[in-house]
Order: sequence, then C-alpha cells, then structure tokens
Amino acid sequence: MKRIGYARVSTDEQNLDLQIQALERDGCDRVFTDSGISGSLVSRPGLDRALAALAPGDKLVVWRLDRLGRSLVHLVQLLDDLGRRDVRFKSLCEHIDTSSSGGRLVFHMMAALAEFERTLISERTRAGMAAARAQGKHVGRRPSLDREQCLQALGYLDAGRSPAWTARHFGVTERTLLRLVGRIERNGQEGIVAAQARRA
Repeated sequence: MKRIGYARVSTDEQNLDLQIQALERDGCDRVFTDSGISGSLVSRPGLDRALAALAPGDKLVVWRLDRLGRSLVHLVQLLDDLGRRDVRFKSLCEHIDTSSSGGRLVFHMMAALAEFERTLISERTRAGMAAARAQGKHVGRRPSLDREQCLQALGYLDAGRSPAWTARHFGVTERTLLRLVGRIERNGQEGIVAAQARRA
C-alpha cells in the first residue's frame, strides 16, 4: 500500500515546506504539489498526477481539507471517486481517515451537507427565475431573433423570398427561423381570436 501526499499553496509567495514535512512525517512515499493554483480549480497538474499515481488499496494524504479543494461539493465528489477506486483518504489537521469507521462517518456527514448545499442552490435558482418571470423579465437564453427581426423575416417570406435565403440573411438556421417566425404567427392569430371574442 502506497501513501501518496498532496500539498498546495494558492500563491507563489507561500511556502509548501510545512505541508510537505507533515506529509513525510506521516509516512508518504511521494508528495505531489501545486504552487500558485487556486483550490477552486477542479483540475490541477499536481493533483492530477497524485490521483493518477493511486492504485486500489493506496491512501491519499493531505495536510488539511482545504488544500484538496474549496468547494464541499467538489470535495465529496473527489472522495467518493477515491472510494469507488478502493483508495483511502486522510486529512492530518481534521483527523479524517476513511480507513476508520469515524472517518467514514465524517465523510457521510460531508456528503449529506453537500447534497443540502446543492438543494439550496437549486431552490434559490428556481425562486430567482420565478421572481424574474413575475416581473416580466426574460429568463434563459436570448432568442436568436428579436420580435422586430421576426416580423422582417415574415415580410421577406411573404414577398416570395425562400426560407433558406431569409435564414442566411439573418445568420440563423432555416429550422430556427421557421420556429421563431411560426411562434410570432401563432401569437398573432391568438391575438386576432381574442380581439374577436372581446368584440362579440
């Protein structure tokens, strides 16, 4: 069983020595490092090499959890991936070791918190979109053509221009053009029907 250490500092001015010494005292066979790289990045050269060096039965050791990643969701995903590969994990400062029952309990608590965080983000996003819609704001990707351009396109089509020519003129695909123009036509028909109903 190999013990692979990973150390990281977020700026070039910071020193890796403290982390490396702690990892070596813990018996790490090799220590991979990243210097001047943010923990918010999922892929980092040193971390990628450390993960590639791990085999089933090995253990990844870090000085502190935040050296591995800043996001709780990312940390849980990474530790879950290690677990599926039959790789153990240890954090020296937090005394987390997934080869022990206590360490596994802490990991499961982290996973529950990460799921809670994901749910909160999702709920906030949905609430924000609902509030924007209620205020009449557009939510989601902007349409390729605005209403004025769709009406222009309808004019070209009515004048005998082909859908292919009209789509090229506006820089969209023929399918997109017909979909957007069709929507304008449907809305127009619905408006006429509603007006006739009001007059009746």
